[in-house]
Amino acid sequence: MEIQWIDGFEIHVSVDNGTVVITANKEGLLSLAGQMTALADTVPGSHIHYDDLNSLEEGSREMIIEKRTEPGRENRSPFYKSLAWNEEGRR
Repeated sequence: MEIQWIDGFEIHVSVDNGTVVITANKEGLLSLAGQMTALADTVPGSHIHYDDLNSLEEGSREMIIEKRTEPGRENRSPFYKSLAWNEEGRR
C-alpha cells in the first residue's frame, strides 16, 4: 500500500475527555481520505500508524487505523494486540 500525502498537509490528533479529536486542514483531510481508501483495498489486519515523528503535528497522540476482518467482531491483528494501552490511550 502506498501512503500519499498532499503538499501542505497538517494533522493533529488529541484525546479530550476520552474522545479522539482529529483536526486537519483541507490537504490533511484529503490525504487521510485517500489513505483510508487505499487501506480499504488491502488485506484484513493491514494498518497505518500515525505519530508526530512521521506525519502528525508535534504534540499529537499516536493513532493506528486498521482494517478489520469481519464486521461486528473483534479481529485485531497481533500488532494491535501487542500494544498495552492505558485508559488515557497512552502506551
